[in-house]
Amino acid sequence: MITSKIYDKNQEISYSQRLNSLIPGGCHTYSRGDDQFPKNAPHILSKGLGAYVWSPTGQKYLDYGMGLRSVSLGYSNDRINKAAIEQILNGNNLTRASTIELEAAETMVDLIGCSDMVKFAKNGSNVTTAAIKLARAYTGRNKVARCAQHPFFSFDDWFISDTKIKRGIPTDVSSYTLSFKYNDEQSVLSLFAKHDDIAAIILEPATSEDPKMVNSKENFLQFLRRVCDENGCLLILDEMITGFRWHLKGAQHVYGVEPDLSTFGKAMANGFSVAALSGKRKFMELGGIKDSGLERTFLVSTTHGAEMSSLGAFVECVKVYKECDVIKHLNQYGSKLKKFANDISKSLGIQEYFFFSGPDCSPAYTTLSLTKENCLKMRTIFNHAMVNNGVLMPWVALSLSHGEKEIEKTCVALEDSLRTYRHALEMPDKYLVDDHVIRPVFRKYN
Repeated sequence: MITSKIYDKNQEISYSQRLNSLIPGGCHTYSRGDDQFPKNAPHILSKGLGAYVWSPTGQKYLDYGMGLRSVSLGYSNDRINKAAIEQILNGNNLTRASTIELEAAETMVDLIGCSDMVKFAKNGSNVTTAAIKLARAYTGRNKVARCAQHPFFSFDDWFISDTKIKRGIPTDVSSYTLSFKYNDEQSVLSLFAKHDDIAAIILEPATSEDPKMVNSKENFLQFLRRVCDENGCLLILDEMITGFRWHLKGAQHVYGVEPDLSTFGKAMANGFSVAALSGKRKFMELGGIKDSGLERTFLVSTTHGAEMSSLGAFVECVKVYKECDVIKHLNQYGSKLKKFANDISKSLGIQEYFFFSGPDCSPAYTTLSLTKENCLKMRTIFNHAMVNNGVLMPWVALSLSHGEKEIEKTCVALEDSLRTYRHALEMPDKYLVDDHVIRPVFRKYN
């Protein structure tokens, strides 16, 4: 047990009650909700620095949530803060486009190989929906094929209607969204055999699984590129998570594919709110106003979309990435973490029930029951034990601030937590606190 102060359960309950009485869901993204964390996790945080966060009661935690993966350099990075403050002092939001807006656009287009134009916004949902709108405008079609395994694309109807949570959405909307399986070319071909009005395919380039080779010449993403070309629809890669983690030029660069449109966010400004839609000119210019007589496509129009502080943070973040080789650091740290965790699991004889996998830059852990099924009870027990050891690990997002001291602390926490995990395999209910189990975000009922 290496927590710095005594856990105050009553204080945490008070924070949770106050949050939920004022904010639907108790927070502004469901991934931060009470149902996503064990009971002993802090319900509210007061600050973050480097790879650590603090609760208002002074408890310090090593963090692997990293602002829902948006922080890749570390909390409160001096260079990023300074760049953002400089733009705040310049006015932060002006009547016309700003010079930092132009610099940020040039930076983004220079980074992403198939990008000719870019549109900034504040949320990933805004830019993925904008990409869908462009695809529909360009093709004159309505249907969208999205990858079923990838958990979240947008809070808008076109995506949410294809989940279990359909309340508040017109019933006919869901008929426009189709789904296919990642790394399953037949599931894609079957869609196009049944539908000739698909405007776009949208997916993440990868999550915990790389695109497999479909044949000797092309991987799954390259296969999708060919299918889109053959069927006159657009390929949209959502790089909200992979961008600025797999490669500075995006996972599309790693896997050798050129999408028509790409969306970015999360880590691109080290926690500052900025997202981007980038793509080829012939698609992006549909959202412009310069071509006389062209029917307009009202793309993304946001007062704060080009907020100067966030764009200043983005431009500086790219500089830090290049100077410090952040991608290399994420891969090296992730490789060590995976090995240490799997070695500990093996030494305890539970390597078939708990293990780390996935790309080194973005590892993931799997929690299985004694029957080797994915188990949220076991995930809750593991998370609860890690919190008791001073580590928040709802998932694994790495940053430049995770170093040798942090991996040593993590290994100590893992050894203790996985001993608990081993004992809990036989009787998980005995180890649950208040019968609270982490639950899926996309479920029909509370």
